[in-house]
This record gives sequence, C-alpha cells and structure tokens, in this order.
Amino acid sequence: MEADHRLKSVPLDDLIVVARVVKVRGLRGEVAADLLTDFPERFEGVKELIAITPDESRRSLAIEEHWFHGNRIILKFPGYDSIDAAKELVGYNLAVPASERVELPENQFYEWELAGCRVETVEGNAIGEVRDVMRTGGVEILVVANESGGDFLIPMANEICVEIDVGKKLIRVDPPEGLLEL
Repeated sequence: MEADHRLKSVPLDDLIVVARVVKVRGLRGEVAADLLTDFPERFEGVKELIAITPDESRRSLAIEEHWFHGNRIILKFPGYDSIDAAKELVGYNLAVPASERVELPENQFYEWELAGCRVETVEGNAIGEVRDVMRTGGVEILVVANESGGDFLIPMANEICVEIDVGKKLIRVDPPEGLLEL
C-alpha cells in the first residue's frame, strides 16, 4: 500500500498510538495488535487508523473488522487479504489524531502529555525533564532526567506535584526533604 503523503504533514506529536501490530493472525490477512490504550472501547467508533511504519511514514487504514482476543485486538484492513500481505503491517504502530483522544477527568493526564515536561521546585529551581512515567499499581512515579545524567523518581502525589500545566510543559513540585538527594 502507498504511504499517504497528506499524513506526512501531521506531526507525530499530534498522533496518539493506540495499538502496535505484533503478528499476523488467521488466513485472511488479519493482524493481532497489543493495545496501548486504557480505553479499548474507543475502537467501537473508530473507522480508520493511521499506521506509522518503522521509518515513520504514515498511511491511513480503514478498519474492515475488529474484535478482541484476550489482551489484544484483532484487526482486518481492506487490501490485506493474505498472510503475506498482512506481514507488512507487523511492527507498525496504529494511531488516532490527538484531537480524537478520550477526554480525561480533571487532574488526570496521559503519559505522553507529561513526557518532556520541565520539572522545577515551587521556588523555581530546575530539577530536570520528565523522561518516563512508571506505573506502580499505586501512585505513578515521574522519572525525571537531571543534568548530571541521573534520574529523580518523583511520586505524582498531589502534595508533591502541586502544579501540572501540560500546555506550558511544566510541572512544579514541592519535594519532601531528602527526595532530591537520592
């Protein structure tokens, strides 16, 4: 299938990856994809996905059929009607435009919104930049890369992360004594 050049102008930052194709499934060209969204029900209303190839070219794929199998989604796209044709899709990320994201309740954020945020103390002292978010089963932990090449692990508790402004890409923290000394 041809890459869709209209999609080349859409910055990757404006796309939300919701699944990653991991293998071919079945004889009709279906693929199995790992779900990368907390909202699998979102697929009910989605008629098309943006496939992002490993070289970051993009193409639009209409969804012919989909169903869930365990923790994965099985997808069938028109034009991919055999195992060999579907093999091309393995390794592709499947995305939707950020404008179609599921709205979260107040004070909840997507990990991609937090990645790259500057982190500073309430006094304005720079700490670093969010590199990752660790899920612990309890309070999420911000992995903040500092200038010395190490990481600070900062719990996203309300009493520590006192301000999160994803629009300004800024998180202000009031760290307890010793947190930034580890």
